[in-house]
Amino acid sequence: MIHNQWYVILLSTEVRKNEVIGVKRLGENLVIWRDTKGGLASAIDKCPHRGIKLSLGKIKDDHLQCPFHGFEYDQSGACRLIPANGKASVVPEHIRLNTYPVKEANGYIYLWYSANQDGGENLPPLSWFDDLDESLYSSDMKDYWKAHYSRVIENQLDVVHVPFIHRTTIGRGIGPVVNGPCTKVFDNGLSYWPANEQDHGQKPLRADQMQEPKNKDTFLTFLFPNLWQNHIMDKLRIVVAFVPVDETNTILYLRIYQKMVTLPVARSIFLWLTEQYNRIILHQDRRVVETHQPQETRLKMDENLIPGDYPVVVYRKKREEFQAVANRQS
Repeated sequence: MIHNQWYVILLSTEVRKNEVIGVKRLGENLVIWRDTKGGLASAIDKCPHRGIKLSLGKIKDDHLQCPFHGFEYDQSGACRLIPANGKASVVPEHIRLNTYPVKEANGYIYLWYSANQDGGENLPPLSWFDDLDESLYSSDMKDYWKAHYSRVIENQLDVVHVPFIHRTTIGRGIGPVVNGPCTKVFDNGLSYWPANEQDHGQKPLRADQMQEPKNKDTFLTFLFPNLWQNHIMDKLRIVVAFVPVDETNTILYLRIYQKMVTLPVARSIFLWLTEQYNRIILHQDRRVVETHQPQETRLKMDENLIPGDYPVVVYRKKREEFQAVANRQS
């Protein structure tokens, strides 16, 4: 995982008011909780007193209460009460939680993943797609993959596999010859435009021979560290958050955005059918991606990439650039 990045880790709806949950994300066992007003906090799921899982606790007076001895912690991680010492006692400052900053936006919970467990001051803005707005109706689904999140991301940047893995779904009729693809690189990600065609004996165009299409609706965008959008058309998009659980497991939070069908009942049916179709597509990929060896991706490794893998190469280069910056900052 890359340090010093905002990662989507959960849907907002997965943590309700006055609730405590435990999850594994980014290789860490985390406790996530909300107070009665909806305020959100996160920490390593371990009480500093005796090492108990705090996710077994509850919210009391808007504090996270340990289930074992009743120690209470506020959202900054500071211990506010040790019942055995009495309310009038002063709590030692060193008894505090190892917290991670969290923010909520776009229906997701983001966590700032830092080796130094930064206090949350002067952090960069959250990653998101500027072309998504409230006129689009949406629905969410989850899928679990036994694969490193970098491999799962690369699968969505890979246009070479589409006519083979997805020959019965989205790859039906798509040719195997890969032109480019045309790829636009920016500070925190990349966009690319698929341009596959049937093989008529022609040589495919290189990425540097192609220009960004002016009137083509379909393109794909990836934002570091773990967000991707398939812009199928203005009225239909697919967004995926690739959430790292640990080095060998990833949760995909897939969200469908659409404004093709607006009547409530018809809209629900359309979104449900689209979810089922997308699950079929995901599982066509998952069967193969889970067999990658090794799992974590690197720019230089035992693979022989081809020109059609250009978006994957761009991703790997930028990923290693971010890792290098994070290593210098730690």
